[in-house]
Amino acid sequence: MKKLINGAGSLVSDALRGMAAAHPSLRVDLENAVVFRAEGPRPGKVGLVSGGGSGHEPLHAGFVGHGMLDAACPGEVFTSPVPDQLVEATKGVDGGAGVLHIVKNYTGDVLNFEMAAELSGDEGVEVATVLVNDDVAVRDSLYTAGRRGTGATLFVEKIAGALAETGAPLAEVARVAREVNERSRSFGVALTPCTVPAAGKPTFELGETEIELGIGIHGEPGRARAAMGEAREIARIAVDAIADDLPPSGETLVMLNGMGGTPLIELYVVFAEVEAYLREKGATVVRSLVGNYVTSLDMQGFMVTTCALTGELTRLWDAPVETPALRWGR
Repeated sequence: MKKLINGAGSLVSDALRGMAAAHPSLRVDLENAVVFRAEGPRPGKVGLVSGGGSGHEPLHAGFVGHGMLDAACPGEVFTSPVPDQLVEATKGVDGGAGVLHIVKNYTGDVLNFEMAAELSGDEGVEVATVLVNDDVAVRDSLYTAGRRGTGATLFVEKIAGALAETGAPLAEVARVAREVNERSRSFGVALTPCTVPAAGKPTFELGETEIELGIGIHGEPGRARAAMGEAREIARIAVDAIADDLPPSGETLVMLNGMGGTPLIELYVVFAEVEAYLREKGATVVRSLVGNYVTSLDMQGFMVTTCALTGELTRLWDAPVETPALRWGR
């Protein structure tokens, strides 16, 4: 195993020190492992908090900033943040209008965010929760009851974050966040496993000519193994899986997300096939992202995430955003 680390035990704290040094727009609480906006909470604005295990960068800390999150809580690699950490984040972003928790549907995340919401409520902070469960690959998995939360997390954070910037109330920000989740679907493909530094070996094994269809972002199994084929064939498998659950139509937002180890040139090859196939199925791709946004350490592969847009959602997607990993319009 070759990793650019000082040691597996200090990986997350070392990375947070690097974020603090690289991004003056962030305030990093190293003691509690929370990444905040440097300017602090804005009175009357709903605060947005998300988080999860590290190893998915830039999710979530890379999306802290204007137009997205107010704070992010990174757990250890592939491990949920703890309730005390989440409470510190929630209190730290409360500007008096309440706080929205954006939670990927993994059992540890769900339980710890639930506890943090209760504890924060006891301290006078109103909390609403939105659960992201966009992955169509499997209904239940090693880590979840129900669908996993994957690529749509970025869509929810961006669109809800844009609405929160306008001063909208908590109930309205939560409503839009839930609508984005309901309109979004994802499906991932792994060409290789990932290697967790503390384990020192791949999370699973794939043959030289095998791929995993419907992979999760922690390296958990998908729905089937298949032989490696051309990008066009694999892209169509992913789009068909999404279309079987929510037929594509109308104006659509698409993210072609790398899993951490796939060259951008290959992602563009896949995106071309995804866009063409969605067009065949009656959808028009009007907004897109291509790159590494919701990763799984060094895994090679991709994830397709779609969102059926409305006029309101398009306007909020286009609204200015300025974070370490996503920025436009300012």
